[in-house]
Amino acid sequence: MWRSKLVLAGGFLPVVVLFGLTLSDTAMAQAQEAKLRVIAFGAHPDDCDGKFGGTAAKFAKAGAAVKFVSLTNGDAGHQEMGGAALARRRYAETQESARRLGIAEYEVMNNHDGELMPTLEVRRQVIRAIRQWNADLVLSPRPNDYHPDHRYTGVLVQDAAYMVVVPNIVPEAPALRKNPIFLYYEDGFQKPAPFRPDVAVAIDDVWDVKVNALDAQVSQMYEWLPWVDGNLDKVPTDPEARRKWLAQTRGGRISPALRAALEKRYGPAAAARIQRAESFELCEYGRRASLEELQKLFPK
Repeated sequence: MWRSKLVLAGGFLPVVVLFGLTLSDTAMAQAQEAKLRVIAFGAHPDDCDGKFGGTAAKFAKAGAAVKFVSLTNGDAGHQEMGGAALARRRYAETQESARRLGIAEYEVMNNHDGELMPTLEVRRQVIRAIRQWNADLVLSPRPNDYHPDHRYTGVLVQDAAYMVVVPNIVPEAPALRKNPIFLYYEDGFQKPAPFRPDVAVAIDDVWDVKVNALDAQVSQMYEWLPWVDGNLDKVPTDPEARRKWLAQTRGGRISPALRAALEKRYGPAAAARIQRAESFELCEYGRRASLEELQKLFPK
């Protein structure tokens, strides 16, 4: 079973969601007892999938407990529908994405899309989530982005980075005894400073898994984002053709800095063959792990 929270118009209702494929008792015990616990934050119910989906699948396959958190319920991100109906639809999409990635949990918080602010209340939500997951690694966007929800997600996670160890802050959730390692997702923004790929992960071997997870985010991948980009008429109607189109349009490019990071980690010959990768920058506000430690913690 996958444990999560259902978004309703009036707030959260704790539920247990049963899919056609359930975790065995052994698999659940392994997830709970995993050596590494990873929590990834996004502003919207598809953000973690796009920025971290491949690496998350590799972490999960290696036995880590991986959780995604969306700080908003996504109730504004569509050209034809919105409000509670869209929030419920996007929640369902996150749960299917989680199943396809093999991660332990995907939580959607009940904050309005397009209205996220770095308030104390939302900071408390972030602190509580990190503590309850007993996280070793925490990932989020950098606080510079075109979308205010993305920016404020970065700010909120940064603001939680020290507070997760302070017992008198959010006292109902026991404080962590050591600060996790905080990292940023890759982005292409140059100001105030360009992204620095401290650790790079080749995802060619899980690219189909990532695309399949993104394929579950139907409202975004095949409707909203193509509409915003003016490409809605180019989206195929056949399911298999849509997945191929998605793989072609969501691949991104490997920047020179990322290529150098891949060469450093995998060697020049192996790196030259890598077509898909994700990378992450160490945040100074959490535990300052060495680059050598990061290379050992992240899957290859």
